[in-house]
Amino acid sequence: MAARSLGRGVGRLRGVLARAGIGAHTAPPQARAASYPARRAQAAREPAAFWGPLARDTLVWDAPYHTVCDCDFGSGRIGWFLGGQLNVSVNCLDQHVRKAPESVALIWERDEPGTEVRITYRELLETTCRLANTLKRYGVQRGDRVAIYMPVSPLAVAAMLACARIGAVHTVIFAGFSAESLAGRINDAKCKVVITFNQGLRGGRVVELKKIVDEAVKNCPTVQHVLVAHRTENKVPMGELDVPLEQEMAQEAPVCVPESMGSEDMLFMLYTSGSTGSPKGLVHTQAGYLLYAALTHKLVFDYQPGDVFGCVADIGWITGHSYVVYGPLCNGATSVLFESTPVYPNAGRYWETVQRLRVNQFYGAPTAIRLLLKLGDGWVKKYDRSSLRTLGSVGEPINHEAWEWLHNVVGDGRCTLVDTWWQTETGGICIAPRPSEEGAEILPGMAMRPFFGILPALMDEKGNVVEGGDVSGALCIAQAWPGMARTIYGDHQRFVDSYFRAYPGYYFTGDGAHRTQDGYYQITGRIDDVINISGHRLGTAEIEDAMADHPAVPETAVIGYPHDIKGEAAFAFIVLKDEAGDADAVVNELKSVVAAKIAKYAVPDQILVVKRLPKTRSGKVMRRLLRKIITGGVQDLGDITTLEDPSVIEEILRAFQTHKEKGAAAK
Repeated sequence: MAARSLGRGVGRLRGVLARAGIGAHTAPPQARAASYPARRAQAAREPAAFWGPLARDTLVWDAPYHTVCDCDFGSGRIGWFLGGQLNVSVNCLDQHVRKAPESVALIWERDEPGTEVRITYRELLETTCRLANTLKRYGVQRGDRVAIYMPVSPLAVAAMLACARIGAVHTVIFAGFSAESLAGRINDAKCKVVITFNQGLRGGRVVELKKIVDEAVKNCPTVQHVLVAHRTENKVPMGELDVPLEQEMAQEAPVCVPESMGSEDMLFMLYTSGSTGSPKGLVHTQAGYLLYAALTHKLVFDYQPGDVFGCVADIGWITGHSYVVYGPLCNGATSVLFESTPVYPNAGRYWETVQRLRVNQFYGAPTAIRLLLKLGDGWVKKYDRSSLRTLGSVGEPINHEAWEWLHNVVGDGRCTLVDTWWQTETGGICIAPRPSEEGAEILPGMAMRPFFGILPALMDEKGNVVEGGDVSGALCIAQAWPGMARTIYGDHQRFVDSYFRAYPGYYFTGDGAHRTQDGYYQITGRIDDVINISGHRLGTAEIEDAMADHPAVPETAVIGYPHDIKGEAAFAFIVLKDEAGDADAVVNELKSVVAAKIAKYAVPDQILVVKRLPKTRSGKVMRRLLRKIITGGVQDLGDITTLEDPSVIEEILRAFQTHKEKGAAAK
């Protein structure tokens, strides 16, 4: 039974890290300084000797593992802590309840300002068990998939942990996705149950979640039940699939025997955008993921017992999984659930929350920081931020101006600022300024240092490793680590092709990076057909596919371009049929189509009607030329010898100039 290893201590992670010399604040300064490079070298040279003791002493095990790692990038085989048995919910809940049941696990910062709700570890365990028992009563068994379409809330966290407790696999789907996007993910995962709310609240607006689920499940034959919780008092229509969740949970016992899971059993699936158009259901497993989330949470952010950890990400993204739920709860932390927006009811919302909740670590997206920067320092300085020790940036590279503002204005120049690089695929932070040697420098706008066990490699266009400093290339990772995704659900070959085919023997991130003379890494952005809008990765092919369904639009090409607030935005070039009629009407229809098929954030900021697209003789659209046109790089178009008709460049330039003039006149 998963509970039998309880009582080995809530402070185990700190203890084992101290013994290992990793981030051990109790060690003498000279020992700390010596330990960082030594431990980093050990993690690179002897991964089994590094990760094995950490896993053994950090996690609560039912049965010990016999093999630390068995990995082969050639076949995409990744296995960690083989033979081990454990339950993730026991690691996140039961072990802390045994020692400090009334310690606060979650502070739900609800959309309505000043109405936070505190949930203790005991309360969260009881809620999780009632929900787990409800899932079992409605037919959910070990290995079944459960879709969670809920905004940030304690019940959403309990739903994730309830799945983990009974061995079901959760897939949290961002509660901003359309019915069509939701249905596609439910069907790909073959979900048996969907958990949702009647409605959501965000920024003072009501979101009709149940209505969207109703529309989605019409086309989801595997869904047997929809469990509906209530965020508002408003009644919603309940059909034959629908189950009132709170009523059912009230009938269940607050105790549920945890399922003992193998280290490599599936914990969750999370969908991310692919450059081919169809989203990928990335699979994360139990022990390796949990260990990596907990360790990075502890060391990157300098988490100390008693801290209030404020990650303002949505649980629908990997950041919410790793640094709102699994990492903090495994470490026994108090984690903030932020339901609102940075500007509701005003631009001081983040900082008023920091003051009221006494937040110690603040982890957010550059998009929000850039937005708040433009709204002025006054909103920040109005509130007491003296509780903050660490600031973090996630989701996309942070520009220099935003970094300086976050550091100097929000942090008063005294907080450690960690610009973190990682992905849905990596499970946790891979490159960040901390951990490091004591007092080591942090450079603005740079992720800098690989985490323990992360071995970056830069590749040139011919697939050769680029050595030395002051060099750039495609960012790859040379060695497996415990937190990485294991496969794409139902399509392992796509997993291999996406991540291990381009550079054999390496994991290919899809990002470019620059390595300085000092060996620090700076991420330069995506080098494939994926754009990063406000921290949301989105395949350009997804937007193109959505727009291509319009009968008046035979061809589209979407590219990303720099945006002051969002970091990147989508720019769509469309070709209309001769009989299309009113071009402005078509453009507006396309925006509605993209919002309905994907999400509102995916709607291109600009749509330009052109007569034709620049293509190679083989018919491939040359998107890099479109990017050059809209970013003003037409003086250096590079090699255009494969372009079928070079006159198309001048044609599109004229159309773009007219488009800009029209936009300027409208302002």
